[in-house]
Amino acid sequence: MVSGLTGFLRADGRKGIRNVVAVAYLVECAHHVARTIVTKSDDADVHLIGFPGCYPNAYALKVMQAIGTHPNIGGVLLISLGCESFNREALRAAIAASGRPVEVLVIQESGGTAETVRKGALAVARLKAVADQTPRAPMDVSELVIGTICGGSDGTSGITANPAVGRAFDRLGAAGAACVFEETGELVGCETIMADRAITPELGRELEASVRKAEAYYTVMGYGSFAPGNAEGGLTTQEEKSMGAYSKSGSAPIVGILKPGDQPVSGGLYLLDVVPDGEVRFGFPNISDNAEIVELIACGAHLTLFTTGRGSVVGSAVSPVIKVCANPETYRKLSGDMDVDAGRIMEGRGTLDEVGDEIFDLVLAVAGGQRTVSEALGHQEFILTYKAFDPIGPACLPLRRVS
Repeated sequence: MVSGLTGFLRADGRKGIRNVVAVAYLVECAHHVARTIVTKSDDADVHLIGFPGCYPNAYALKVMQAIGTHPNIGGVLLISLGCESFNREALRAAIAASGRPVEVLVIQESGGTAETVRKGALAVARLKAVADQTPRAPMDVSELVIGTICGGSDGTSGITANPAVGRAFDRLGAAGAACVFEETGELVGCETIMADRAITPELGRELEASVRKAEAYYTVMGYGSFAPGNAEGGLTTQEEKSMGAYSKSGSAPIVGILKPGDQPVSGGLYLLDVVPDGEVRFGFPNISDNAEIVELIACGAHLTLFTTGRGSVVGSAVSPVIKVCANPETYRKLSGDMDVDAGRIMEGRGTLDEVGDEIFDLVLAVAGGQRTVSEALGHQEFILTYKAFDPIGPACLPLRRVS
């Protein structure tokens, strides 16, 4: 057990590193009311989340259920317009069954904007009062779920921040944590070497298939993960970007594949497949970095390691984001938005192992309550759109723990 690390003990036995009350809108028509309630609360631990669509979507319901019952969530207020097709009762029931307090306000039944805002502010106060009674309990590293993404990659990302996160992942995984990397669309060309790291041949074939699916999806849509900003930052090929993104995964065996909303069943290293299944009928698999962060949170991520070379200032609702800056020049320009200066490796002021150790130590500090830079700045971005996924098969789940 790590000395001094405690978590908020939930009824299902999981432990959170934050105690957030989420105000969730269930259609875009309820967004303004929900946002106003959060603003009026003026509390760093009251966060806005939601789904903008009006029509039913199994993916959105699964993700919202997973986030509404996330270990970092202490209570939820659902804001419905009243005529949308989102299954608010199914969401409410899932949250209630998890032992968390949950309330629902329907704008069409609550008197409109001003009255719903008034009632919502009172509801948040009630939910906060219950959440504040959540007991704390000792928490081990092995109980953590850690995600990683990269955004705004440049020519430094694959030689500083990304492999440094890989070093941290190796240490976290060895301590029993569940470590989740993605995104399959940025791993084209890495499928064979990923398959070689799979704990079973069946999982290796699933890893290869997930990347082939992503490549086919991108081909049909007519785009790839290599963006103009990447080229401006010094990346020259898709392969170069893929290998840089891949290095975030470290060197441990890969024990499983997740899809958004699936929970790791043990510690170890997992790939999150974010590209929709079936016929291509959506736009970009992830229209922004925060869409990926939301899917990592839906898989239980207590926090996310975000690497960036060009620079990004976003954070996230529900789960903290640790920003690892790959480029020393970017860090000097945006140091007020970054947690770790991995770019110092480029200038001989540190090694990959030293930065990896710093990231590992920072994960424990943030898990222990220290606020990340994006948290301190008030970043609480959240975005959820339409997708569709088939259930994962048995070959995607670890059958044994890796020693």
